[in-house]
Amino acid sequence: MSENRKKAVELGGREKDLIVIASDGAARGNPGPAGIGGVARDGGGRVLVRLSEYMGESTNNVAEYQALIRLLEKCRPLGYRRLEIRTDSEILAKQLIGSYRVKSKSLAPLFDQAKKMLAEYEQVEIKQIPREDNREADRLANHA
Repeated sequence: MSENRKKAVELGGREKDLIVIASDGAARGNPGPAGIGGVARDGGGRVLVRLSEYMGESTNNVAEYQALIRLLEKCRPLGYRRLEIRTDSEILAKQLIGSYRVKSKSLAPLFDQAKKMLAEYEQVEIKQIPREDNREADRLANHA
């Protein structure tokens, strides 16, 4: 068992087995220079991962997916079983929960990759939140 996972188990309670990811992608010009950002916290609110990376030329929607995928990659070794995703991207949230079809050829492989990564968790909840409730991830994406 990983040391981080062991700590989560030792703390007890389902909140300590939950990881909450807030992600965001931003592109200037759409397509244009893009950044990704976000933060992952445990169920108690402690920051586990913070992300702010420049990704070159991209669209907003590709940046949204890249932000989530990059955060999932960074969180994978932590060993959490339950995941909550918070995003202000309607297309990302609705595609991942199955309300919208993925029509874009540029998004389809990212969607497939994200779904494969989400399948590693026992429980996944995806929440579309207002932009003002996603300020930290937005700030990190725009900073990049």
